[in-house]
Amino acid sequence: MLRCLCGVALVVATRELHAAASTHHPHGAPPSQQDAAANVDSSTSGPRKSTKPKAKRSSRRPSRSSVSRGEIASKAAVLSWTSPHGVESLVGDLRTALSQHTRRGTWGVMIVSLTRGDTLFQESPDAMMQPASTMKMYTSVLALDRFGPDYQFKTSALRDGQVGPDGTLAGNLYLRGSGDPSLSPRFWGTINPMDTLARLVAAAGVHHVHGDIVGDASAFDPQLVPEGWQSRYLGAAYAARVSALSLNENLVWVVVQADGNKAVVTLDPATTTIPVQSTVRVVGGSRGRVSAVRQSDGTILVRGTIGTSAAPQRYSLVVDDPASFTTGALRAALEKVGVTVDGRVTVGTTPSTATQVASIESPTLANIIAEMNRESINLYAELLFRDAAHAASPDQVGSAQTGLSTLRTLLSGKVSARPEDVQVSDGSGLSVLDRVTPRSMVELLSFAHQAPWGATFHASLPLEGESGTLRHRARHTPARGNLHAKTGTTNTVASLGGYVTAKNGEILAFSFIYNGSDRWNAKLAMDQMGATLAEFVRE
Repeated sequence: MLRCLCGVALVVATRELHAAASTHHPHGAPPSQQDAAANVDSSTSGPRKSTKPKAKRSSRRPSRSSVSRGEIASKAAVLSWTSPHGVESLVGDLRTALSQHTRRGTWGVMIVSLTRGDTLFQESPDAMMQPASTMKMYTSVLALDRFGPDYQFKTSALRDGQVGPDGTLAGNLYLRGSGDPSLSPRFWGTINPMDTLARLVAAAGVHHVHGDIVGDASAFDPQLVPEGWQSRYLGAAYAARVSALSLNENLVWVVVQADGNKAVVTLDPATTTIPVQSTVRVVGGSRGRVSAVRQSDGTILVRGTIGTSAAPQRYSLVVDDPASFTTGALRAALEKVGVTVDGRVTVGTTPSTATQVASIESPTLANIIAEMNRESINLYAELLFRDAAHAASPDQVGSAQTGLSTLRTLLSGKVSARPEDVQVSDGSGLSVLDRVTPRSMVELLSFAHQAPWGATFHASLPLEGESGTLRHRARHTPARGNLHAKTGTTNTVASLGGYVTAKNGEILAFSFIYNGSDRWNAKLAMDQMGATLAEFVRE
């Protein structure tokens, strides 16, 4: 019997912009204000205009299932699911879902029962396909296996000279980065991590630095932009540069406010390494029209007008040189707490004989991965991918290449997957050169499910209809609150990989990857398959 819930509206298409807020703020910090581009579902290829999927007529063919089919209508399309009894019925229903929605493109699908150990469905499981942000699951597993969920990253200030009785350091002060993704308002709220570190340096007795402030990002290779990142991405927050010394997700906010008849322009966080030029004029009223552009010499040029009673205007830019930016932020913070610096800000390598002065630690890796997967943050994935590679060998620099090598070692040694099934140029899935197979994804999910940290990995994934990048999908289906998975979206990719519990209690791992231009309808097919899996019962 056909059931129709026509009065319930379902937003089928996933929203492209996601709030920066997260439920995990270990330092008690509120979520930061973020540039909208920072919150585009991970690997989107650029800022998107708001579009609606074309209407698609619903299929009226009878269900192959032995139980009734449910439908929820929306203005855009009809999301239906079935309640299959038996594997044969499930296979037929999934094939129908794949064929009735997308008009073009290619699919790779694999579904296994982790409870029974058998394969329930597959469609081109060994095809090499672009994963988009489902690549972050590989990075998550790599990091959790290497470090464990309780690991904390450390960012340290070190000295290479002695501190005199008057607090003068006769040498340089080094800021050594460990690839900590968490030096961000997502975890620190309104507190600048460099302010905290500067206070600790002053508390340790350093009041005057005779030498330089040296930023050390040598844990990673110097390639700031991974291969395969399109040039059109690079002005967007979701494609911030990659460095072992990163701050504020490598974004700087230009803040403009009126002070009487004068326009005051500041940077947030403050840094001494980015010059600012302003031609902003103060006018009457409560509005502001401000723009900020980076000049070829690195200077930020700020133009426009600000009303005398206008609220502060904020404009974000991607930082070109994260290590210099972060080191300049430490110098600014040191000066704020009264520490005098005679030298300059530069980038170099910390001597092996340097002595630690102070350090700050990240929240646990479990919290970082939860934030990364739920809100699909590319920079976090890039840093963790390189962190794991750097930790794999004392002399190994973290890079996309060593990250891939470390991942392949894990796949062949522990996951029992073919290492050649993963060919990637980054850890986030933003690169158009990335390729994985649905089979390798399911094998990865199976390994993670059985790992000691499996519960941490499960909990990091968005929950259908309730959290993260799945919060607006399939809200009125049996998958809501059940299916938890990582999404992936670009102009030519829609993907979904994770877990769902069938109606008879079996835990299923799945990989849905679509490559093509009909991604909105591909997402609809994925939501239909997810709900159908949630209703599956073996005969």
